[in-house]
Amino acid sequence: MNTQDLIANSVRNVPPSGIRKFFDIASDMKNVISMSVGEPDFVTPWNVCQAAINSIERGETHYTSNSGTPQLRKLIEKYLSERFNVHYKPEQMLVTVGASEALDLAFRALLNPGDEVLIPAPSYVSYEPGVRFAHGISIPIITEEKDDFVIKPENIEQAITPKSKILVIPYPNNPTGAVLSAEDIIAIQDLALKHNLFVIADEIYAELTYGRKHVSFAEGFEDRTLLINGFSKAFAMTGWRLGYAAGPKPIIDAMLKIHQYTMLCAPIMSQKAGEEALRTEMSKDYYQVREMVRNYNRRRVFVIESFRDMGFSCFEPKGAFYAFPNISKTGLSSEDFCRRLILEQHVACVPGTAFGTSGEGFIRCSYATSMDNLKEAMQRIREFSAKL
Repeated sequence: MNTQDLIANSVRNVPPSGIRKFFDIASDMKNVISMSVGEPDFVTPWNVCQAAINSIERGETHYTSNSGTPQLRKLIEKYLSERFNVHYKPEQMLVTVGASEALDLAFRALLNPGDEVLIPAPSYVSYEPGVRFAHGISIPIITEEKDDFVIKPENIEQAITPKSKILVIPYPNNPTGAVLSAEDIIAIQDLALKHNLFVIADEIYAELTYGRKHVSFAEGFEDRTLLINGFSKAFAMTGWRLGYAAGPKPIIDAMLKIHQYTMLCAPIMSQKAGEEALRTEMSKDYYQVREMVRNYNRRRVFVIESFRDMGFSCFEPKGAFYAFPNISKTGLSSEDFCRRLILEQHVACVPGTAFGTSGEGFIRCSYATSMDNLKEAMQRIREFSAKL
């Protein structure tokens, strides 16, 4: 039997992650500085770790409610209300195994074969494959450097067809670092109402903004928005795999049905850690997230100025922890630039094309690493670009 023939077309035709490709190359080399993976270099705060340890010592090692612990969902309700003026009840929430599971559940719960999902491009690598796995059709909405990579309502409207069902709004954006203003959000909300679109707002980087407070797309638009967030980026908890979705109850119930048959629940130890993270973050004497943002901001400024000093155009990211310099003047494709950079200078970045074809001519560089690493990486990139 040729077992390759058994693979579903919806899986066979999806390429492996472009991010992991260069991460894997780096893992087999010595003296590599990785700017490829979007993971905080901060350690999970000890009090959060201690909460998980305490739960194990208490013997809390069993399943929780499929929806997540009542305590965690109540804290999420308070956090969203106080921090972002977004109002969902605990019964409108589902705790998931990372924000990635929430996205997968959303696409599977909402899409019928042939339904169209409008997705800004370039954007996070998982959106388009997730839509395809759910037998939907992804429609890229190109964003451009000259527009600060902000999605334009007129471009959305031009792409709408009778099959358009969902609009994905992923801001602050990975890979560009773009954010939406309140005015941008209102214009897109009006468009969603006009064309009866449902919105999935991926706001995993909501806490990581520079010079402005994040405005949630769900604010005042809760009945038409599925808000997705998690603990990985803001609380340095990537390995804990803890996320959540909040939205209209019928949609949360549909997602819960899939979750019940697949994941059952997020690990209880992670949920207890998440409870502690939210409790302490909302206390007046806790500054972990703000200190992380201050550190990221120093690195952000250094990386942007370094690329510009090399002669590269580099959009100033207003959120997340990525720079997205334009390397098209080198004459190399994004893939060739990153391949040669890692082989010749031992610096790992990600080709812009990993985030869609519109990313050609750009590379994504994560500055979620130490300043010492960034200084060395920028020097190596400077040497590499000088040779070109």
